[in-house]
Amino acid sequence: MELYGLIGYPLTHSFSKQYFTEKFIRENLSDCVYKTFAIESITEFPAIMAQNSGLKGLSVTIPYKEQVLPYVTELSEEVKYIGATNSIKISGNKLTAYNTDIVGFELSFLPLLKPHHKKALVLGTGGASKAVQYVLKKLNISFIIVSRNENFDRGIISYESISKEIINEYNIIINCTPAGMHPDKNTFPDIPYHLLNTNHYLFDLIYKPAKTIFLQKGEQAGATIKNGYDMLIAQAEASWKIWNEK
Repeated sequence: MELYGLIGYPLTHSFSKQYFTEKFIRENLSDCVYKTFAIESITEFPAIMAQNSGLKGLSVTIPYKEQVLPYVTELSEEVKYIGATNSIKISGNKLTAYNTDIVGFELSFLPLLKPHHKKALVLGTGGASKAVQYVLKKLNISFIIVSRNENFDRGIISYESISKEIINEYNIIINCTPAGMHPDKNTFPDIPYHLLNTNHYLFDLIYKPAKTIFLQKGEQAGATIKNGYDMLIAQAEASWKIWNEK
């Protein structure tokens, strides 16, 4: 039996278990099982590994994309650069951290990108945000990070600092925060939605609900919108490929 799994907390929003369980049925992979490990602290990670010796691969979600790194053996070049992982390959006692959010985001983000989309606001500073920033740098799209706490040394502004000039110039807005995620679907990032127009492109890493309030407000303004579902599929398949490479 080949065992795969997901660590995070809480896991009420988990896409991975359903996706991989359905994949195993669809592709007749009867010897594969995918489990979820909802751990309240990353200090529980060694016990998960000890109790599940057959693990071949792990997905990593909020809030452990950065916290799990001290527990792995090796980092891919992308993980070394951004400091966050969402996928761990396990070969015996060797744990190698990868970041397939990078692949997933780029594949999902690019098709709706238009020539006038040249600058972005990245909402949030966590592990998913770091993957998004990596892709934007690769695409030569300049960006400003937005968080509740301003930090000019790190290029971070507060939500209150988003002016009309900024939102007009930075017409890509990417939500990397949990705001709007099920079950808190009535929440949304605090940006000046009344300033949005048809030139904007709003991308939400959340997939459930399919259309967050963030995206609804963008759609009402005529903006291009995209949720995180295709990104999740692409990152899951990229992880599967990594876990099963010889």
